[in-house]
Amino acid sequence: MATISLRLALLLIGGLFYSCLHAQENMQFTGTLIEPPPCTINQGKMIDVSFGEHVAIAKVDGAHYQQTIDYQLTCNANAAKTGLTLTLRGTASAFDAAAVQTTKPGLGIRLILGERPFTLNTPFTVDMARLPALFAVPVSEKGATLTEGQFDATATLLAEYR
Repeated sequence: MATISLRLALLLIGGLFYSCLHAQENMQFTGTLIEPPPCTINQGKMIDVSFGEHVAIAKVDGAHYQQTIDYQLTCNANAAKTGLTLTLRGTASAFDAAAVQTTKPGLGIRLILGERPFTLNTPFTVDMARLPALFAVPVSEKGATLTEGQFDATATLLAEYR
């Protein structure tokens, strides 16, 4: 009797599994993949920021010598719909995540997007209709002794769809 009950139970369970496996499809997924056209910054030209020939070591404090970085962004009209991020790619200084490392030890170039530090390698969402101002200012590591001489630094500004 127990064997017959066990067989009957297995038959019923097996039938349930079979009906679940062969249920009629009731969902469909569709869509269209597109590759958004790239955004162009300054028509693909280099952005050059010069602090001049007379940057006084004693005034490298993150306030003096601030330069506005003029940049133009050209994107497809759909950029406003999909959203846009700006990312500054480069090597951050050891003392400031928003400062590009320079060729001078203890000296960095801090980038400011709008009113906040523009942390390197971190995307920031921006509004195409109101692009934030971009600034660069020399900063020094606390306790560093800067030396005279030329310096330079490089980074890449990227505009990407979200």
